[in-house]
Amino acid sequence: MSETTRSAGTLAFIGFGEAGSAFVSGFAESVAPVSSAYDIKLGNTEAAGPVRAAMQALGVREGRSPEDAMRGADLVFCVVTADQAVAAARAAAPHLPQGAMWLDCNSCAPGAKRQAAAVIESYGGIYVDVAVMAPVHPKKHRVPLLLAGPEAQAAALRLAALGMTPTVAGLEVGQASTIKMLRSVMIKGMEALTAECVLAARKAGVQEAVIGSLQASDPATDWTARSAYNLERMAVHGQRRAAEMREVVQTLRDLDLPARMAAATAEWQDQIGAAQPPMSGAGLLERADAVLAALGKT
Repeated sequence: MSETTRSAGTLAFIGFGEAGSAFVSGFAESVAPVSSAYDIKLGNTEAAGPVRAAMQALGVREGRSPEDAMRGADLVFCVVTADQAVAAARAAAPHLPQGAMWLDCNSCAPGAKRQAAAVIESYGGIYVDVAVMAPVHPKKHRVPLLLAGPEAQAAALRLAALGMTPTVAGLEVGQASTIKMLRSVMIKGMEALTAECVLAARKAGVQEAVIGSLQASDPATDWTARSAYNLERMAVHGQRRAAEMREVVQTLRDLDLPARMAAATAEWQDQIGAAQPPMSGAGLLERADAVLAALGKT
């Protein structure tokens, strides 16, 4: 066992979707400390195949339950969908090894993070609020992370030993999540605005004039490339982003502020993600046409 592995500890994952598999594939380039993982999809005959295949490809043992996956783990990454973060903590907490760190990497409201922290800590676990601040590809485990909570500094040292890039946002659970949620108002909102603008322009046959006008107004941005990218993110990840945006809505309401834009963004992300438009074409017009066709708006 390498010195890096010893200082970082033995890892387990609860949830093994895009983020979990990206982290593990990054770890495999230097150290391989992940012992096992559990994903709720393993109990679903249709959905289990891709998850199981990803685990096998990365040499990760398939846990039969959260308890089985976490046995002997020092660090547990929780990477589920935003709406399942608290439920995952409740299911795992009674079986978390004493003194193990629960790294809550889910994109959920600070209130949900505090609920999860109370559950984990009531069973003797160490809770850390983690916000993933960029897409996990292509950086994988080196994606920027914000950490918060009483043990955030200790967690940062252990994650750095894995080659990760953590930054401590504060010593209170919810501080990292708040930054992530409020950033998403803009990032996911811009994606939704892009779809509304570009799809309408394409259907009206004025896409070149609209994109040209945007380019002239803001020449520092490549509006064609950015718009194509934004459509791809919504088409591929829209439903997951919608779940995150519903957490953003709750964050804003907890701050006693209106959440009009965030609520509309969640609805639009959900609709495009559920339509599952193919993104085989790399160009903006091909992607816009695919989304319009999937929505039945051609």
